[in-house]
Amino acid sequence: MTGPVIAGAPGAGALALGRWAADTLGVPLIVAVVHPAPAALGSGRVDAEWVADRHRAAEQILDAARSVLGDTDASYRTIASSSAAHGLHDLAEEVGAALIVVGSGKDAPRERLYPGSTAERLLSGSVCPVAVAPAELSPEPGPKGVIGVAYVDTPDGRAALAEAARFAARTGARLRLYTVVASGDASMPFLIGQDAERAFLETARETYERSLDAAVASVPACDADWRILPGDVVDTLADLDEVDVLFCGSRGYGPARRVLLGGVSARLIRRSRRPVVVVPRSG
Repeated sequence: MTGPVIAGAPGAGALALGRWAADTLGVPLIVAVVHPAPAALGSGRVDAEWVADRHRAAEQILDAARSVLGDTDASYRTIASSSAAHGLHDLAEEVGAALIVVGSGKDAPRERLYPGSTAERLLSGSVCPVAVAPAELSPEPGPKGVIGVAYVDTPDGRAALAEAARFAARTGARLRLYTVVASGDASMPFLIGQDAERAFLETARETYERSLDAAVASVPACDADWRILPGDVVDTLADLDEVDVLFCGSRGYGPARRVLLGGVSARLIRRSRRPVVVVPRSG
């Protein structure tokens, strides 16, 4: 999609990442706050007064966002909806959003992502990529940094690569693909024998190297390389400090063009040190 970037407020990290993404893609930035809509079976005046109060609170959040973003060219919107996730999802469909950016929940551990309920719900069916930012994004993505991709040669991995390559090509950042393979002591040689285990790991590595070479060749507009890292896939990717942003795919089943978290992506967005963008399959 080539529509605007939506940054959900509040959250300094979400605002910073949203600004970077919008600047990178050359698209508008929309800062949005969702407040409760009147209940279908509300209590008349009491319900209307409560909704009006929540609307005023949403406007105060937008005022704070304006202060954080300063002279950044952005539009600011309040949305009445039954939930924050529903409101952001509807806005994304309305404007054809390129990306939704949300911040970590208020209980997020220091220097780790931890999506709140809004992010969790968005990540269960968004029509566009969803980025989760730390509460405070430091350092912010730079114009000459590293954009990472958690890559496996699947439709999900290729979708994540295509989206990451779009950002890398526009910023001049290095694009780095990461594939994580189990180390020898993480498998079960006592079941198949040491020699068979070693042969299996060597064959797997050769297969990954070929797929990574092909993936890098598929994005000639980018300065790209790859790494094969040993260890647990989630722990290894979550601890990456060298990337500005890490792109990953959603799971390999469910509706096409929707974000649907699989086991790796669901755990990664709860533990990563850097912002994570979850990309829906292209088809």
